[in-house]
Amino acid sequence: MTGRLNSAQPYAIGLFRIVIGLLFACHGAMSLFGAFGGVDGNGATAETGAWPNWYAAAIELVGGTLVLLGLGTRAAAFIASGAMAYAYFKVHQPQALWPIENKGEGAAMYCWSMFLLVFTGSGAFGLDRLFANRSAASAKKPASDQTPVAA
Repeated sequence: MTGRLNSAQPYAIGLFRIVIGLLFACHGAMSLFGAFGGVDGNGATAETGAWPNWYAAAIELVGGTLVLLGLGTRAAAFIASGAMAYAYFKVHQPQALWPIENKGEGAAMYCWSMFLLVFTGSGAFGLDRLFANRSAASAKKPASDQTPVAA
């Protein structure tokens, strides 16, 4: 049983990454473009350039999209995790100690989910993996098989 689960691990991580990235990007789209009801439920957006809301939304949209695609997953997840840690400690934690009391469950879950992706990488289905396979294949190719480029 353990062997089967271990062999499916890259696929489970890949699916986890896709879902987390999509949901994270949706938060950014909500704040930046008023999608999904916007920040107030009536289509409002974060004021352009306003600290920290607009910057957090930009990190959510760009970071979530990169994580969703599995492109630069570790770096994007690291930045996103830090943004959510900042959101938790500066916005939610001063209101109460526990996430359930201060409405910071989302920030805490995204923080730790993204932090996990820093260490696991993109898993299956990610562009990181595709590019790594291509570069590994070209590195294995003998020099005699490579065609010269004529100017």
